[in-house]
Amino acid sequence: MRFTTQTMQEILPWLKQRIHTEEKVSFLVLNPDLSEGYAGHTVVLDEQYYLYRGYKAWVDLAELLKCKILTPSIDEYPFVRLTFVKLKMDSFHHDISFEHNKKEDEKYGMTSHFSKIHKMEEPAFYYYYLQALENVKISKRKRVLNLGVNRGDEFEVIQKHVKKEVYQKIDFVGIDHSKSAIEFAQDKYKKYTNMTFYTHDINRLEHLSIGRFDMLISIGTLQSPSIAFKPFFMQLVQKYLEEDTAIILGFPNSRWVGGELLYGAKAPNYAMSEMSLVFNDIIFCKKYLQQKRYRVTITGKQYLFLTATKIIKK
Repeated sequence: MRFTTQTMQEILPWLKQRIHTEEKVSFLVLNPDLSEGYAGHTVVLDEQYYLYRGYKAWVDLAELLKCKILTPSIDEYPFVRLTFVKLKMDSFHHDISFEHNKKEDEKYGMTSHFSKIHKMEEPAFYYYYLQALENVKISKRKRVLNLGVNRGDEFEVIQKHVKKEVYQKIDFVGIDHSKSAIEFAQDKYKKYTNMTFYTHDINRLEHLSIGRFDMLISIGTLQSPSIAFKPFFMQLVQKYLEEDTAIILGFPNSRWVGGELLYGAKAPNYAMSEMSLVFNDIIFCKKYLQQKRYRVTITGKQYLFLTATKIIKK
């Protein structure tokens, strides 16, 4: 298929139909390098008309169709050939090994599908997480608690972001219910005496003598079905955080499928991405923290990051 002046209203249903029946679909489009501007503006080349779209528009379309896009190839002037390949729908969200073993505590363990994911290599995650660390002035923190720490990726970013002497003065505590993930983290950071990891159910934090912290990090954990999110979060703030403290919470608005991070979380009983639940939790946290005199910001895309810093009276 060769797209020249076809609108997205014509292109999308054609591609949806082809992807429904085929694993791979190729088509020709105007070479984006031959023009610039917003998607849909008219380009005239050799008295022929074309509708312009940049590569980002095609990458977005591939993601929406649950496809990956292969490297474009130059075709006859002025076209490039694009190829969409349907993603394999394997995902830790319905991990087969987990279903067979029925070990809830190892759904996110080191032999799980989840262990193949490296969030910090996804620019859409890493960029906003790093921005959140800068926003809370991580180098000034003394005790950092990470709930749902898994193998410790969030700590590694901090380690590489701040000076060595600063990092070694911060007391890090990570808690996760996956024994294999905690064992991995303990081995990885074994030379650091300022890092402590616990295999523990975070619903029962009172069984650990961990004290109070001036920094809380939790990425995609507090929304777990086993956690009563709102009362649990309020208890965290009241019992485990110091007066002058900071918070980074990550709310998933995406799914990991077939090697790709796809925008939009799948809500129960909905065929499409529906964000009411995640927005409900974010707005609750924002209002609650503002009442406690926190300055709150919300950033991100595939993961929405709530960062909060305490406003201290002088």
